[in-house]
Amino acid sequence: MRIAIFGAGGVGGYFGGRLAEAGEDVFFLARGEHLSALRRRGLLVESVGGDFRIPQTRATDDPSEIGPVDVVLLCVKAWQVPEAARSLGPLLGPETFVVPLQNGIEAFDQIADEIGPERVVPGLCKILSFVSGPGTIRHAGVEPWIAFGEDDGAQTPRVASLRRAFEGARGVRVEVPSNIKVALWEKFLFIAPFSAVGAVTRMPAGVVRSIPETRRMLESAMREVVTLARASGVALRDDAVAKTMAFVDGLPAAATSSMQRDVIEGRPSELSNQSGAIARLSKAAGFSAPVNECLYASLLPSERRARGELTP
Repeated sequence: MRIAIFGAGGVGGYFGGRLAEAGEDVFFLARGEHLSALRRRGLLVESVGGDFRIPQTRATDDPSEIGPVDVVLLCVKAWQVPEAARSLGPLLGPETFVVPLQNGIEAFDQIADEIGPERVVPGLCKILSFVSGPGTIRHAGVEPWIAFGEDDGAQTPRVASLRRAFEGARGVRVEVPSNIKVALWEKFLFIAPFSAVGAVTRMPAGVVRSIPETRRMLESAMREVVTLARASGVALRDDAVAKTMAFVDGLPAAATSSMQRDVIEGRPSELSNQSGAIARLSKAAGFSAPVNECLYASLLPSERRARGELTP
């Protein structure tokens, strides 16, 4: 397949690298020093599952240099999705579809508003990875897993083609869930509370889960997400929180989320797309989410400072 990786960070760099390693026709959209390194010496992935290198990568910051592709894997941060969606035009041929892999539940609608819902196939992934230096991705933990599927659950040739591409790649587990909406909310149930509690406490998974008070805060935030999901028409199972906490318990003790790392390092983060979305959507549905609202309010000043909106 001819595949564009829009955003070659921890997610796009890893999954795009594996697809390229498997012989797929992969193009990377990146910028800055990361782009320069990709052009100069290729992509290096340092992985707990075994390092690998793509010595020659086709990388650019201009979609028009790539042209139409079969599929775009949109791997930018959640807050960058609207701008990225407006830049997709040169990549779109008659049959091109876009798979967003953000932490959140609003990317599908944001992209559909720009290019039409028929071009968007919802997706999600699980991996602990990040850019450790220009041209270098560090996969530090969690079995790399990617899932996608049509919004209406239909079994289509385009989804089958992308699944085959990932099945040919090493170091990736691929799935096409029977209900992609449930899968998206199950991911959101984990990532939004885990990111916010980690960012507020500035502690990794091992600490957060081992202190009773922070563990209860995390569980309470998750229960609010279950309530919101059900109000949104997505019936998460009764054991959803327990299963998600079991996943947290299985994370490496030093695990952190990308949002947490961005907050701690003073960069713009996905706060508005995670805790902010829970607070906003709960209010719109007619109820409150006090734990997530508190987490959001606690992190908002540092977020605004990171975006240059606040001078301490």
